[in-house]
Amino acid sequence: MDEWLELLPAFLLVLVRITAFFVAAPLFSLRGIPNSFKVGLSFFVAVITFATVSVEEPLMLDMSFILLTVKEAIVGLALGFVAALVIYSVQVAGAFIDFQMGFLIANLVDPQTGAQIPVIGNFKYILTLLFLLSVNGHHLLIDGVMRSYQLVPIEEMYIALGSAGVQTCALPILGSAGVAQFMARTFTQMFLIAFQMAIPIVGSLFLVDVALGILARTVPQVNVFVVGLPLKIFVGFCLILITLPGFFYLLQTVVREMVQSMGQLLQLLGGS
Repeated sequence: MDEWLELLPAFLLVLVRITAFFVAAPLFSLRGIPNSFKVGLSFFVAVITFATVSVEEPLMLDMSFILLTVKEAIVGLALGFVAALVIYSVQVAGAFIDFQMGFLIANLVDPQTGAQIPVIGNFKYILTLLFLLSVNGHHLLIDGVMRSYQLVPIEEMYIALGSAGVQTCALPILGSAGVAQFMARTFTQMFLIAFQMAIPIVGSLFLVDVALGILARTVPQVNVFVVGLPLKIFVGFCLILITLPGFFYLLQTVVREMVQSMGQLLQLLGGS
């Protein structure tokens, strides 16, 4: 019994990181998933992960344990946020398309996240989640957080940051230059992927606007404001259907970028 009590603090730290990861990670953070399922999944994943984690010295429930808990929560939230940030590029691409189609004024409230999202962006986001499930993306996410203990052990009070391997306290981790540069690159990559997804449809709809402008100058009797909106919606939906195979091809890049971003963040936190 005493041996189990000595292992309890280490297990709690493992549970904190995995629970924090599920709070922010895509798929697992959806509101449609019951909280009891999230807690149960976090517990069983923590049990499996704890069997593979080695702790050199028993941890004590003292002030250092509180700091370790904060560190574990930050690491889990950071991993989940980076994975979700890459997936949100699909919604950004949908916002570009909605702006060109005229749907930007008709944003919906997503029941999964509670935020206002574009119509086409929500459609593409649902397709992305289904694609993640079809290619076992949820397994990749769980595997990523389980492998994080190899680079960021639970008993280390400090996290190595930067190329020089300088150690800093876990609390100001998000304010470090290395993490800031990494997040800036991730944001840039997110908008680049969103631009690649949206540019075929946005470019085609821009040509429709040019054609309507020429029509308005040559035939003034035609009311382009009445004809233009339904025409752009019809052309937009046709282009979405045509470019759907290419969209799923780009989703492979999104999943690959998600896994690589999580790995790069772990290497940054681990100082390697």
